[in-house]
Amino acid sequence: MRVNEKYSTLPAEDRSVHIINICAIEDIGYLPSEGTLLNSLSVDPDAECKHGLYFRDGRRKVDYILVYHPKRPSGSRTLARRVQHSDAALAARGARHDQPLPGKGSVGAAGGPEPPVDYHEDDKRFRREEYEGNLLEAGLELERDEDTKIHGVGFVKIHAPWNVLCREAEFLKLKMPTKKLYHINETRGLLKKINSVLQKITDPIQPKVAEHRPQTTKRLSYPFSREKQHLFDLSDKDSFFDSKTRSTIVYEILKRTTCTKAKYSMGQGEGRKKDSALLNKRRKCSKYGITSLLANGVYSAAYPLHDGDYEGENMDFNDRKLLYQEWASYGVFYKYQPIDLVRKYFGEKIGLYFAWLGVYTQMLIPASVVGIIVFLYGCATVDENIPSMEMCDQRHNITMCPLCDKTCSYWKMSSACATARASHLFDNPATVFFSVFMALWAATFMEHWKRKQMRLRYHWDLTGFEEEEEAVKDHPRAEYEARVLEKSLRKESKNKEKRRHIPEESTNKWRQRVKTAMAGVKLTDKVKLTWRDRFPAYFTNLVSIVFMIAVTFAIVLGVIIYRISTAAALAMNSSPSVRSNIRVTVTATAVIINLVVIILLDEVYGCIARWLTKIEVPKTEKSFEERLIFKAFLLKFVNSYTPIFYVAFFKGRFVGRPGDYVYIFRSFRMEECAPGGCLMELCIQLSIIMLGKQLIQNNLFEIGIPKMKKFIRYLRLRRQSPSDHDEYVKRKQRYEVDYTLEPFAGLTPEYMEMIIQFGFVTLFVASFPLAPLFALLNNIIEIRLDAKKFVTELRRPVAVRAKDIGIWYNILRGVGKLAVIINAFVISFTSDFIPRLVYLYMYSENGTMHGFVNHTLSSFNVSDFQNGTAPNDPLDLGYEVQICRYKDYREPPWSEHKYDISKDFWAVLAARLAFVIVFQNLVMFMSDFVDWVIPDIPKDISQQVHKEKVLMVELFMREEQGKQQLLDTWMEKDRKKDEPCNNHGPKACLDSPEYPGGAL
Repeated sequence: MRVNEKYSTLPAEDRSVHIINICAIEDIGYLPSEGTLLNSLSVDPDAECKHGLYFRDGRRKVDYILVYHPKRPSGSRTLARRVQHSDAALAARGARHDQPLPGKGSVGAAGGPEPPVDYHEDDKRFRREEYEGNLLEAGLELERDEDTKIHGVGFVKIHAPWNVLCREAEFLKLKMPTKKLYHINETRGLLKKINSVLQKITDPIQPKVAEHRPQTTKRLSYPFSREKQHLFDLSDKDSFFDSKTRSTIVYEILKRTTCTKAKYSMGQGEGRKKDSALLNKRRKCSKYGITSLLANGVYSAAYPLHDGDYEGENMDFNDRKLLYQEWASYGVFYKYQPIDLVRKYFGEKIGLYFAWLGVYTQMLIPASVVGIIVFLYGCATVDENIPSMEMCDQRHNITMCPLCDKTCSYWKMSSACATARASHLFDNPATVFFSVFMALWAATFMEHWKRKQMRLRYHWDLTGFEEEEEAVKDHPRAEYEARVLEKSLRKESKNKEKRRHIPEESTNKWRQRVKTAMAGVKLTDKVKLTWRDRFPAYFTNLVSIVFMIAVTFAIVLGVIIYRISTAAALAMNSSPSVRSNIRVTVTATAVIINLVVIILLDEVYGCIARWLTKIEVPKTEKSFEERLIFKAFLLKFVNSYTPIFYVAFFKGRFVGRPGDYVYIFRSFRMEECAPGGCLMELCIQLSIIMLGKQLIQNNLFEIGIPKMKKFIRYLRLRRQSPSDHDEYVKRKQRYEVDYTLEPFAGLTPEYMEMIIQFGFVTLFVASFPLAPLFALLNNIIEIRLDAKKFVTELRRPVAVRAKDIGIWYNILRGVGKLAVIINAFVISFTSDFIPRLVYLYMYSENGTMHGFVNHTLSSFNVSDFQNGTAPNDPLDLGYEVQICRYKDYREPPWSEHKYDISKDFWAVLAARLAFVIVFQNLVMFMSDFVDWVIPDIPKDISQQVHKEKVLMVELFMREEQGKQQLLDTWMEKDRKKDEPCNNHGPKACLDSPEYPGGAL
């Protein structure tokens, strides 16, 4: 039987491969649509296609992969039967679907009973075939492979030919390097010598990659244009567009290409009849790209391929292997990152993240050094601190009031000697200097990053990217289009119901039809979601966020009750060692509970934030990402810092006084700060939560969970083929290996953990000067951990162009401003820095700190205890106590206004508030001054950008001059040809050899 000449049948053993080649028309990027089924048979197909990186012909590179789960077609229906359900666009291609496609097998050829129809799977298959047909019309080339080594998984390999790449590069305005080379302005004089010395010193810590070497020349870049291809070096077309750019172009086509969502809605037997108008409306409006097809399960995955293997001596050297050796290995932790190579392989957005992480880690080095110096200063002066020496002096014999009712007895202040000495390590005059330093450090870090970002934008040819980003960000999401479609169909059905009940006048019949048609156009084109449509989602967001914050507060309150009840229980213990370590035991266990709850709630809040953002149905991906980041940051910020805020600003503030304490639920007395203040407890709380989150959540989870998933996949693989496992792994294609990797989930989790860490470093740095050091050590590991995850554990993400880090920069600035205010309150209200200054300059008799401890303690007559609150064992110290002391500024019991707040309290409070105002305004002014002094754009970069513009103008001017000269030459030739005709008459002109054929 004669078949269509456009097709050639494949042998039975190669029916799993389906290749169609569609070229593009020349003038608009397409050629006449010629479907060609290629039969590529070879002895070693894996060698030709280089283990899945190329098509079966070994020439065309695989730029993208679509994954689906193939199933047998229901019944004996062939593709020709299904094509009848398609629209007119698919009908034009119906001629080449007259027979089943190779690779799918012949269905129903042997006859027999028809199996049950699975309309859901038929719908998926129909949409895949329609979508792939549209991809073919867009100029892409496809090759299907269902005979894979992964059971039940099929792959569609996509290749973008040269003309499609050129067309899309022009549409996307991709800047590509031209033939024009120019020299980069180099520094001269002293700066040049300093730079050369620094290069020699830092040479051992530079990565050994070509992209990282200092360059003296740069190619002029210009948005690609097919009309100006002569400007670009097209000698090697295969490498002109790198793999990152090719996958980006294909992904843009996949997003833009749509298919109708015409589902089968028939039941058993004859099925149901659908309203044809509604079906046509659905088929016209309901068009979705690859994101919707992935969400609906039509395809199970879509991803670009990695360049090859990263391990093995016999493997071809590629960028992935180079990144693994020079970036993703723990052995190169001391080296700079090859940021240009990261951008070349993963794209600008991921490159900017790692560049920002590198700058942040680099800036932590001076902060860590100063923090260590502050800590060492506290260690060196601990024996000279007079207040802690007075607390530890047994001769003072200060008897303190009980810490709880009934079960707790009186205690000696000298028993808190260790806490007082330890608190001096973090509560000393150097802490104030360090707080000011860290505020200026945060401002300098932000300015340094802006300058680094501008350098990267120049080197990566992103200087004119703003306009392109504005055009991309308006592209609606698939979920938004689905909601708009649902709303338009609902409006249309309501209009139909109204027209059924309203009798139509014969005179206005034509007008009614016009109105109906116009209404249909408005439904498809002008419908959008308003605040009324989103109001239920907004209300749900508000209620959910308030509820989650209330849950966080409730958990903190529960931990407070745990601390109070545990302290009371331990006070009844008969062991003196247990009773002497009550504060340490309660604080440590409570912080561990807080840490576990924070880690668990972080995961829960991340899922809730994503769900809340989804139900809002943002229009664009940029809007979706920003709303998700805001919700996740708000919830995680509250979750991480609420316990710390409690210890810093609320603990010990509302306890009352002996004889008139404040109670929770009328039974739990509010807990007090230690005699040395709450700063030491704040330091313990901050250090354990920060280190615990970094060790468990950031590192252990990132290492352990991927390894566990990989091990589970390994076990499943061994169960499927335990005998041929090694051979099975060796023969897997590149796209099969990448399919087993974890999908890329975005950069939000990576940024989030670093922003939370930045908060720990800046917000409460006055209480923990070693926070920058621990953050530095964590980030050194974090960079290599993230790098290894991107190179070895994740599928290759689609390269996304970006000119900055987006909303994260604004969050960083907000945290930096908030840090100034919080540190001012920590120094003035949490530490004893202000009370010491007030005592030193207002109350000290000899200008020293002697007597400061006694000045901060008030007296209480034990006979004034309320009934049932006095200690059960008043003689626990071996003598009868008449007067006990407590930390507060109140009048003594022998005063006329006993137990009232004294004037010393108001003097200290006024000093504290004055310090907050002065500190905040002074540091804010200094930070803004740093912002003003340091320019956002480096001078050399601004000069280079200006030079590029001048060179580009000169290039086009020379091109226009060349065209003009060529035109003048042609006109001169024409003029010389016309001269003989004018001098000798028309007969001479006709007889001349210029006019073959002679006279007419």
